[in-house]
Amino acid sequence: MKPLTLRVIQDEHQALAAMLRSIPLLLAEHRRQQTLPDFAALRAMLFYVDEFPERLHHPKESQLLFPVLRARAPECREVLDQLDQDHARGERAIRELEHSLLAFEMMGEPRREAFEALAQRYVQAYLQHMAIEEREILPLAQKVLQPADWYDLDEAFAANRDPLAGHAADETYRAVLDRILNALPAPLGYGPALD
Repeated sequence: MKPLTLRVIQDEHQALAAMLRSIPLLLAEHRRQQTLPDFAALRAMLFYVDEFPERLHHPKESQLLFPVLRARAPECREVLDQLDQDHARGERAIRELEHSLLAFEMMGEPRREAFEALAQRYVQAYLQHMAIEEREILPLAQKVLQPADWYDLDEAFAANRDPLAGHAADETYRAVLDRILNALPAPLGYGPALD
């Protein structure tokens, strides 16, 4: 049976990947229709990335899972170091993207292309990061970690309550979650399917 930690990480990756993939699709659709995107929805999506993956998911990987893996499988140290560097750059990257979105919202068309390009690079880098974790790190963890390792990890990761990963949204996040789900095309969210 797959440990709870791995299920939580994979569920959170799946939810985040679906939302991230929708951003370039939404931007492309608005460009095609020659309309401005729903800036509030985009802000909500970026806030979500900052609030859950950056502040909850990544620290638990870097501070709890990766050290245990380094001890049990020293051959993965280089990959873990790269993933930790990605995590460390995450806060700066999301701030740059939020700033670029604000510039687009405030200044209009002259800033659209820069935001779209930065958003595309951000999404691709994030998806690549998660793919490395899914392909290399999670299977290795399942193979080399011991029951005592999983006990502590499962306890920590069970506390994650990411609303996009299927947990009930805390009332304080309900409006953010609704804003995101209304912007996402069906079947990912509540919004209409993209043409």
